[in-house]
Amino acid sequence: QVQLVESGGGLVQAGGSLRLSCAASGRTFSSYIMGWFRQAPGKEREFVAIIMWSGIIKQYTDSVKGRFTISRDNAENTVDLQMNNLKPEDTAVYYCAAADSSTMQTIPSAYNYWGQGTQVTVSS
Repeated sequence: QVQLVESGGGLVQAGGSLRLSCAASGRTFSSYIMGWFRQAPGKEREFVAIIMWSGIIKQYTDSVKGRFTISRDNAENTVDLQMNNLKPEDTAVYYCAAADSSTMQTIPSAYNYWGQGTQVTVSS
């Protein structure tokens, strides 16, 4: 079992920044692919960013490229999402997730463990 707890959400004006953090406990954190997903009201949960075990290989959805950065610290069992130049369309509940997989995964069903989510609201 892996337990995930997100923090760092909040209300910010368009153009502002937020840093989300996910703390993991339980089984070996470094063996999991870690991802950030988001879900806006009335919409399906969507992939935002993922990072492989080493922390070197990363992937982002097109709408956040150049604005968001995912990182992980395997010694501290954390994965962060730095979000810059936020836009109103980034408003959603953001979820941290862990996948026991050897390949990059962008679909929610591939992830074994989820956090409770943290709300990000960007005002125009």
